[in-house]
Amino acid sequence: MRKILFASLIFLYACGGNKAPDVSHIEAPLTVQRFDQDFFQLDTLQLTQQLEVLRQKYPDFLGDYLFGILGINNRLSEQEMFQLIKKFITDYHPVYQDAQAKFKDMSSYQKDIQQGLKYVKYYFPDYTLPEQLFTFIGPMDAFFEAGTSIYGDIITQSGLGVGLQLHLGADYHMYHSEMGLLLYPTYLSRRYTPDYIPVNALKNIADDIYPGQNNKNNLVAQMVEKGKKLYLLDLFLPHTSDTLKLGYTESQLNGCIKNEGLIWNFFIKNDLLYNQDVNRLRGYLNEGPNTPELGDGSPGYIGLFVGRQIVRAYMAKFPDTKLEDLLKKDPEDLFMESKYKPK
Repeated sequence: MRKILFASLIFLYACGGNKAPDVSHIEAPLTVQRFDQDFFQLDTLQLTQQLEVLRQKYPDFLGDYLFGILGINNRLSEQEMFQLIKKFITDYHPVYQDAQAKFKDMSSYQKDIQQGLKYVKYYFPDYTLPEQLFTFIGPMDAFFEAGTSIYGDIITQSGLGVGLQLHLGADYHMYHSEMGLLLYPTYLSRRYTPDYIPVNALKNIADDIYPGQNNKNNLVAQMVEKGKKLYLLDLFLPHTSDTLKLGYTESQLNGCIKNEGLIWNFFIKNDLLYNQDVNRLRGYLNEGPNTPELGDGSPGYIGLFVGRQIVRAYMAKFPDTKLEDLLKKDPEDLFMESKYKPK
């Protein structure tokens, strides 16, 4: 297979083309709940009483945190559970302190997420918006493999959750420790910055609105399904850079734009579009430092870019398509009707 070489280009790419609607009249109440502070300030000598106070303040999220995020077995005895909680508070107190120094004020992230939620309500008026934003410190190995990337932020019945332990900055020492590198290679940890907090929150909303269709497993269908999610993200975050939404570096994104036709020809010439071989397709649909067949400068997970371009081509051709109809559209039919053929 011939490699497509990606180069660093001075080329800014403005995506979408749709004018963002006026959402100033839409209400999107969102309250920040500093669960991280309340949890790490627990008096571990009085956990029975302290956890009851925490339960009253966070009636649903406390369970999400203890049993979902920390992964404590709810069949353990109270004493065994308390031992695990004490150990976690002791072990992760340095991470908590670092997070407090970096996130003294969450108001800017709250504001950006609220703006995104207004767009969500504009496009999906029947969707029930989350009204609480919980900050927490989770284990370093607690991550969520969402539809378009891997991160530590969640959405639950309680609201949106921000795992601050995975937003401490690309240079944070724990990401570069031996354990950190095993969990999160540099191509992932470079995204663990504060800038990704609103993006991940709205990605979780997009996933909640559209979990996706699972009836077809060939490459083009899977890319289109990813593209639908990213199309929603474009609508929810119209002023956010594509590098954040895709998780690519600027150089990688610029390379994709310049070489879009070559990337597409690579898929065509190698009969990949309708291939269903999981092992063969993994490199195009999963995280990685790059796409080996396309060169060292290419991004991993290149199926995100191609899928979104296909969906954009379809919507450019059929601009009156309702979002509900777009999401229901069979991915192979969408691809065929898009007439996607970049030069």
